[in-house]
Parts: sequence; C-alpha cells; structure tokens
Amino acid sequence: MPERRTVALVTLGCARNEVDSEELAGRLEADGWQLVEAAEEADVAVVNTCGFVEAAKKDSVDALLEANDLKGHGKTQAVVAVGCMAERYGKELADALPEADGVLGFDDYSDISNRLQTILGGGSVEAHTPRDRRKLLPISPAERQEAGSGVALPGHGPVDLPEGLAPASGPRAPLRRRLGTSPVASVKLASGCDRRCSFCAIPSFRGSFISRRPSDVLGETRWLAEQGVKEVMLVSENNTSYGKDLGDIRLLETLLPELAAVDGIERVRVSYLQPAEMRPGLIDVLTSTEKVVPYFDLSFQHSAPGVLRAMRRFGDTDRFLELLDTIRTKAPQAGVRSNFIVGFPGETEADVDELERFLTGARLDAIGVFGYSDEEGTEAATYEKKLDQDVVDERLARISRLAEELTSQRADERLGETVEVLVESVDEEDGAIGRAAHQAPETDGQVRLEGATSGDGLQVGRMVVAKVVGTEGVDLVAEYSEIPGHEPRIPAEEARR
Repeated sequence: MPERRTVALVTLGCARNEVDSEELAGRLEADGWQLVEAAEEADVAVVNTCGFVEAAKKDSVDALLEANDLKGHGKTQAVVAVGCMAERYGKELADALPEADGVLGFDDYSDISNRLQTILGGGSVEAHTPRDRRKLLPISPAERQEAGSGVALPGHGPVDLPEGLAPASGPRAPLRRRLGTSPVASVKLASGCDRRCSFCAIPSFRGSFISRRPSDVLGETRWLAEQGVKEVMLVSENNTSYGKDLGDIRLLETLLPELAAVDGIERVRVSYLQPAEMRPGLIDVLTSTEKVVPYFDLSFQHSAPGVLRAMRRFGDTDRFLELLDTIRTKAPQAGVRSNFIVGFPGETEADVDELERFLTGARLDAIGVFGYSDEEGTEAATYEKKLDQDVVDERLARISRLAEELTSQRADERLGETVEVLVESVDEEDGAIGRAAHQAPETDGQVRLEGATSGDGLQVGRMVVAKVVGTEGVDLVAEYSEIPGHEPRIPAEEARR
C-alpha cells in the first residue's frame, strides 16, 4: 500500500481564514491525505495567507519563505500559497515569489487535492489571474443564493455531505476537519461585503456579501459540539447584514437562540458588527439570550464626522456614545471592542481631538489602533491631502497610549464583578487561564484564575464562576468558586452562597 501523502496547513490572519483552513483540511483528509501539524513533517506546506494590510502581507511572505527554507532539509518538497493574498495578487505574487511552488486562488479550493498532487509530481499549476469578485454575483442580494452555487465561497462547505467526502466524525460532519483541540471554534456566517469603505480592499477579493443558510450553520455548530467545542464565535466580514440575501435581515435574531440551544454549547459569540446597521431587536437578543454573550465587536474606525464620511462610513461621537449607552442600559457588564484608523487623508488635529473625546467616554474593553497606509485598489489611495508619515506615526503613538490607559481603566472597573470563565489552558506553572464573556479569543485579554491548578478539578473546556480580584493591563485576575468534579459548570447563584 503506498504511503499517504502528508500536508500541513499554516494559517495567518483572521478567524475567517481559520475556518477556510479547516475546510481545506476536510477536503484533503477526505481525499486520503494525512494531516500533520508541523510543516517540516509534511510533503507539502500550504500557507493560508492574509492580504488585508501591509504588515499582514509581510507576515504571509515571511511564512512562505520560512516554509521554503525547509525544502532540502527535511521531508518538505513543496510550498503552496492559498488564501486572501494569493487570491488578491495571483500571478503577480507567483512572479515576485518564485520560492512558492504554487499560488492558488479560491476557485482552486474545490480541487485542492489534485492541485497539490500535480505540484508534488513535478508539474505546475498556473497561478490565477485576479479579478474583482464582486462582479461574480448579482448586485441584488435577493438574486445571490442561486448564483452563489457556482461561485467559490471558502468556508461555506455544506453539511451532510455524501458518504466518502465528509470527514468520518459524525452523522452531521461538515466539509471541515478541526486543526486544534481548543474548546473554542469559529463558524462562518457569511462571506464577502457590500460596504464600500474607501480604505478597504476586502470586497474586491472576497466578493459580495452572501449568507450561509441557517440549517448549515446549525448543523456545523452541532458537529463542533460533538467535537468538544464549548464556545462558537460567528464570523464574517459583516454579521449585521446576515440574512439580507435570504429575504430576512433579522435572521440573526432568530438564529442566535437556536445556536445557544445546541446541546454542549455553553457560549455563543458574535463578532464583526457594523455600528450603522445595529438595530434594537439585535441588541435585545445579544443582551438577553441565555448563553449568547453580550459582546459587541463594533467597527467604529473613527468618530469625527468628516473623517467617517471620507471613509464612506456613517455616525459621529455622540451617536456612537448613545449606542453604547443603549447597550449598557440593557447589559451593564457588556463587553465592547473596536478598531480605529488614525492619520487618514485629510484628518485634522480637531478630528483627533474628537476621536479622543469618543474614546474617553466609550469605556471600551479592547481597542486596536492602526496608522493609515494606502491600500492599492482602494478609493482612499487616490485621495489628496495625504499626511506625512511622521504625522501619522505621532498620532498612532498618541492614540495608542490613550487606548492602553483607557482599557486598563476599564479592566479596573470590573474589580469585584462575578464573571463566567471558559477555561482554555491548565498547567502547573501558569495555573488556569481562560476568558470571560467580554473577552474574544486572542484579541481582548484573558482571565488568570488565581491559585488554580489541574489538581483543583479544573479542565480545559469547563465553565466556572469567579470573582475579579485584580487586573494586569486588560487581563483580569479572579478567584474561582469550588467546582464539583462531575459538573461542567455551577450556577452563579450557588457560587455566591
């Protein structure tokens, strides 16, 4: 019997890319490939690249070069680029990076096994020619679902696949294979974006917005629960638009309680929300549904009206503060995070002052700050009134310092709060580490359970109730309640007695 070919998937970028990698893994495993963790142990290393901003693109190139260095020193015979950067640049990336043995776009995903076999056999697979993927689907969202069946949509693998194609993991196995053992997993709600923010190139290479059907999202969540997942995070380029192409813009409000009711799921989190599209009903569901965490990943980007209009966005400081006040009136402990761009073309000192006013009043739990840089193919790249780089750098440093100070203050406000913590790691040195409801994976800090060890009955994936007793920047230190060994969690009422 011939030895199975081995493949390693190296994933960069956002949680959406992680879902895409696990779908690729499902396809490859179903076609007989053996998945390995380390690139040096694989016949072929597949690097799932990010093409969002310059720093992410550099990380992707570095990862490809690092994987290429393995050739001739171990088992690795080929390095292949997939993902957003490969899709966005195609032949241009292949010409600039001859170290990559293949540059595959989204259209190659459905036949990924044959593509890799060809490359390992010494053949070549032509790098695709990039195209504006928004033009692949109808302008009208109502017409997209049927048209979408013929368009490559990474992360939209169907559930209940024919026998022999789905991973043998359960009766509802989707086209996906988990690449880790974390109790947290992302579920793709939709792909693409219909917004036309002047600084963002994502819609051009991810395409127009198209929702997954609720039955597929539910089926995949059930399958993940069977794999031991306790928290699912819904991801897409814009979750607030979910359902508009299915005829119901309020479909997310209906879907969330169903996901929360899936046996084994303890926490449902929604990411990537647009402030201008928030609606009262969605806020109500996010703040009042058991197991759906009151977590608001709101893409503010700025708060000065002039800058927002130049970005092709809506809102201002006072409207944003009113939105946050509405949320916290319903859920005082709600978590809120956001990202901001400083140094945008035409931004004035008064605009920066306005952003500072918003940040000071917003009490955000986590803040990401980025200095503006041109992204090719975007409207903003053509703008005049570009700021000197030293001005952008100064404003980036200024707002970053303020953000660090304000998020630390917000963490201090949580002293004395009772929080539910999902345990994500337990070891004798670091003790138990997890996250509270207001903390998304990797971006928003964590909770250290003081004095906790594996001998205390704590296990990865267990939900425990704890009281916040200290802070370390945005991270919290908490004392946990006694945990019965046979119970997955204890109600907060019992913990307070």
